[in-house]
Amino acid sequence: MKTLVLAEKPSVAREIARVMGARDKHKSYIEGPKYIVTWALGHLVGLAEPEDYDKKYATWNLEDLPILPERTKLKVLRETNHQYKAVQQLMKRQDVGELVIATDAAREGELLARWIMQMAQWKKPFKRLWISSQTDKAIKDGFASLKPGSQFDRLYESARCRAEADWMIGLNVTRALTVRFNAQLSAGRVQTPTLGMIMDRENEINGFRSQEYETLTADLGGFQAVWRASGGDSRIFDPQEMQQLKQRIEGRKGTISQVKKSEKVEPHPLAYDLTELQRDANRKYGFSAKQTSNVLQRLYEQHKLVTYPRTDSRYLTSDMVGTLKERLESVAIGPYASIARPLLRKNLNITKRIVDDSKVTDHHAIIPTEQTVLLNQLSPEERKLYDLIVRRFISLFYPAARYDSVAITVQVGNDSFHAKGTTVKDSGWREVYGGDYSDDDDDRTEDDANHEPVLLPDVQQGQSVTVQRCHVKSGRTMPPKRYTEAALLSQMEKHGLGTPATRADLIEKLVNSDTIDRQGNSMHPTGKGKQLIELAAPQLRTPELTARWEAELERIARGQGKPGPFLDSIRSMAKELVSTVKGSKAEYKPHNVSNSHCPDCNARLLEKKGKRGKFLVCPTEDCGYRRSAEKRLSNRRCAQCHKKMEIKEGKAGLYVQCLPCGITETLDKDKKHVNKREQQKLVKQYAKQESIGSNLGDLLKAAMEKKEN
Repeated sequence: MKTLVLAEKPSVAREIARVMGARDKHKSYIEGPKYIVTWALGHLVGLAEPEDYDKKYATWNLEDLPILPERTKLKVLRETNHQYKAVQQLMKRQDVGELVIATDAAREGELLARWIMQMAQWKKPFKRLWISSQTDKAIKDGFASLKPGSQFDRLYESARCRAEADWMIGLNVTRALTVRFNAQLSAGRVQTPTLGMIMDRENEINGFRSQEYETLTADLGGFQAVWRASGGDSRIFDPQEMQQLKQRIEGRKGTISQVKKSEKVEPHPLAYDLTELQRDANRKYGFSAKQTSNVLQRLYEQHKLVTYPRTDSRYLTSDMVGTLKERLESVAIGPYASIARPLLRKNLNITKRIVDDSKVTDHHAIIPTEQTVLLNQLSPEERKLYDLIVRRFISLFYPAARYDSVAITVQVGNDSFHAKGTTVKDSGWREVYGGDYSDDDDDRTEDDANHEPVLLPDVQQGQSVTVQRCHVKSGRTMPPKRYTEAALLSQMEKHGLGTPATRADLIEKLVNSDTIDRQGNSMHPTGKGKQLIELAAPQLRTPELTARWEAELERIARGQGKPGPFLDSIRSMAKELVSTVKGSKAEYKPHNVSNSHCPDCNARLLEKKGKRGKFLVCPTEDCGYRRSAEKRLSNRRCAQCHKKMEIKEGKAGLYVQCLPCGITETLDKDKKHVNKREQQKLVKQYAKQESIGSNLGDLLKAAMEKKEN
């Protein structure tokens, strides 16, 4: 009998087949003496749509909501139907006696395999391949120690509950909002509270009132010190008070009342989990969370240089200790040789900050594999991300950074001045980063940023100093910063919104649905997002509820919770949320109405974003008019200002207009008035029928006739 292996992707299936000796390639599988390796294409089976329960649900009606079937159904996804049929046929082969689930070793990977098995009615034994890297060694070791499939039943139940909860909440609330307010409004148990956090920050910024202030630095000869009030604030908001302070202390003698020296010991940072890596990549390189996930997946799957990406752990397991030197040897090349090779000449210092079995859930932290790297085969993006992972891994085995922190307090009469300094004693792990002591913390205060530590002279308590001159610096209080993607990921992690595997996709969904907008590295709510958060039910706007749901899903995965009560609470919540939308008296006003009118029905066109840029679309349901929002310039110039005139479409067809002057002219059949690019568009739009000629006059005529009809 043969063993059927189900991988998640064709690329992974090919690697497994190669390692396990399957060579006979077919369209949908690869066969060998012992193993038949096939693959999914992501999900082949999903939850049924409302219309699969009742055809009336194909039309969105408020009175039909909420839609909460007593028993959920599965369906084969149409776009991957061909691959499902191939997998189903393999499962029914008489010579197949066992199945190995080799999908991603995570909640979602377990779900997609179980749904395929359920749909195909698999009744034979099955096992689980659970590996954290795609190297040949990892695959061989994994097949040598396959785990019983039943060991992951709880993980599957957690994944099923997550999928059904998202279906019940997301589908019902989205339909309710869309129908009630006649706009494409999407909501969900994770995306809405995430949008809520962005909107809360926006409200803080809008409600902020900036104030001017001044700070005073005293030059004390050998060093400088900053005036601070008794509460520690260095800012003075009253110019008259600043003038009095300056007059009071300039030229006066003071005494060093305190010199506080303390040795600071800073241990190495923990190894990366996905969220921490996404944060660092965003801070240092401006990568989006999704971009980091995609690049990391290539390093894991294609190059086999890093371990499993979608992990929430920052520790390693004790069974990995014997592999750590081999991993260090694999990265001790090029820019990493000088910092990795010294470690290989001695015993590695393995501490609880590196290896802790109790703090590893499904997967350990992201570290390099034993695969030797060829840096010139990596893209610039891959190099940057790999560099972060390698340096973090190497730093694990370096000692703590040690430095002396010096804090000096100077008393001038009743006024206190403060200075801070740092003396590095041992760079320790920071040597891996070139001794860089820069602080990337997004939460640093305005005062911290204004007063960085400096190098201080050796001074003694009781020593006399003189205020030689005063430096007054003006500033303004700053509003809270908008969330960068790194800061947003931190907040999502803090409140338990989503998982490391889903957070990047969630942010992209908010961007693609035009509810938030990336401006540089900052996340801004759009006009649509601002209204949507007000239209959504209050309990769905905050992260607390969803965080409790995520915690319960984790309890189910660990066998501490049960699916039934969890799904019952989701059903009750769906009813309540839909009822809130139905009873709402609010109104929705499209934020993206353009100044252009539909040439077919004269409605104001809406401006939307697409993969190829902005486009204009008619909001009228039965119209369907759509065109690019880009300016289309003709070769005709305005008689008044001599600028090129834009090509417009109206009820009578195409015309040209000079927007600055307001001059409008009809297009004649003279070819020179329309540039080649516009001619090509006209050909593509109107010259598909053989009866229409290809010259510009014929095309314009066809356009006119289309508008008249």
